[in-house]
Amino acid sequence: MVAVTSAVEVLFAGAGDAFGSGGRLQAAMCLSGAGARVLVDCGATALVGLKRGGVDPNDVYVVVVTHLHGDHYAGIPFLILDGQFRRRDRNLTVVGPAGTRARLRAAMDVLYPGMAEVERRFAVHVVELQPGVPAKIEGAIVTGHEVVHASGAPALGLQLGYGGRTIAYTGDTEWTAAIPAVADGAELLVAEAYTWNRRIRYHLDWETLSSHRAELRCGQLALTHMSDDMLTRISDLPADVIVAHDGMRISL
Repeated sequence: MVAVTSAVEVLFAGAGDAFGSGGRLQAAMCLSGAGARVLVDCGATALVGLKRGGVDPNDVYVVVVTHLHGDHYAGIPFLILDGQFRRRDRNLTVVGPAGTRARLRAAMDVLYPGMAEVERRFAVHVVELQPGVPAKIEGAIVTGHEVVHASGAPALGLQLGYGGRTIAYTGDTEWTAAIPAVADGAELLVAEAYTWNRRIRYHLDWETLSSHRAELRCGQLALTHMSDDMLTRISDLPADVIVAHDGMRISL
């Protein structure tokens, strides 16, 4: 059976780190073009990035989270609240590593006490991924591979089948053998490049990533989650490397 492919657009609704380096918004990528919109990571500024990019948050049906740090998942309570006040009636599915359900509820209770108990026109379903086991959610196929990033719960690199395309994302991690598995066969690999060559535990630097580039069997490579150190060196990158920025769109 031949897989049906669609034109897929990747919108970087946020391409920054936790600290707003370069004035960038926190991690959020929106996949469109193959039915339900899928948001990959949902940092605290995700609503801003989506609305700047012309995406109605009520049209996001799935949020997939790499790990449970605030710059990657703390925007979900705001997304839910926005839907509540703008009469959303389509259910929202949140997909993430083990522990996502409890941490999301805790975030909702801290940000807006009582929010978790509110009755809405839509339900919020949580799916916790088992590493290496694909999950089919609203037409997307999501596979998580455990990477190395301390966040109080497993951190995942993601491979997403969407519209017949494969998009891969390292999330935050130091180099690990899981990264080639995440990248394998992807039309686009989005990779953290936090620094140029400074080694920081639990994070990727460009020098390390580039030294392993031959192992990455993927098409395009886009860098994200860059610190000020890395942003000062982007002119030194190879011409075939994409430097993600807020509002960037990549068509696949």
